[in-house]
Amino acid sequence: MDADVAKRLAAQAAADLVPDAGVVGLGTGSTTRYFINEVGRLVSEGRKLSAVPTSRRSRELATELRIPLLDDMGPWDIDLCVDGADEVSAELDLIKGGGGAHTREKIVNRHSRQNVIIVDESKISRRLGEKRTVPLEVVVFGHRATGAALRGFGEPALRFAGDDPFLTDSGNYIYDLETGPIEDPVELEEELRHLPGVIETGLFCGRADIVIVAGSSSVELWHRDGRRYPAKKT
Repeated sequence: MDADVAKRLAAQAAADLVPDAGVVGLGTGSTTRYFINEVGRLVSEGRKLSAVPTSRRSRELATELRIPLLDDMGPWDIDLCVDGADEVSAELDLIKGGGGAHTREKIVNRHSRQNVIIVDESKISRRLGEKRTVPLEVVVFGHRATGAALRGFGEPALRFAGDDPFLTDSGNYIYDLETGPIEDPVELEEELRHLPGVIETGLFCGRADIVIVAGSSSVELWHRDGRRYPAKKT
C-alpha cells in the first residue's frame, strides 16, 4: 500500500472515533494532516466540534478548514486527541517529535480523555530506538552544555533547518538522541527529563489508548489492553 494511501486510511479510521460534538486535539505531522482534513469535513457536515491544535502548522490548516479553535492557553476539556508517531513499540509506547512539536503534543495528550495514534506499518518496531532517534526539546541557553550531558545516554545531534538550528514554536532547540534499541523507555524518559536544560522528551510511554495501523492490505485498531481488530470499511 502506498504510504500516502495508508496515512489517509488511518486518518479516516480515526475520524470514525470523533464524537458528534466536543473538543478534539489535533496533532502535528504529515499523517495528522489527513485527520485534520477529516475533522474539517465533519464540521462542514454539521458536527459541533472545536479543536486544540498542537502547532502553528496544524492551527493554520484547521483555520483554513474553518474548524472552530480554542486558544493555546487552556485549560481544555478534550474528548479525543489524534496524533501521529515516528515509532511504535510492541507495548504501544511511542517516539514522537519528528516535527518538533512533541512538548505541545504531550500537553494536549495529557489533557485528553482518549488518545489515538495513527501510523502506517513502517513505524512499528519491537523496541523503541530501533528505527528512530529520541527528539529532545532543549532551552537555547547553555544548549551545548546540555548536549554534552546528553552524551551519557547516546549520541546527540543538534537539529538544523537549513543553515540555522531548528526552532520549535516555543523558541527552543531540538537535539536528536541516537540511543539504539531502548531497554527501558520509562526509565530513560525519567532520567532525561531530570537533566537541566531538557524541557521535554519525545518518549511517550503509556500515553496511547489506541494505535491505528495501516498495513499493506488492511487497517487495524490496536488497543492498549491487547485487543486488535480491523477498522470498519468507509
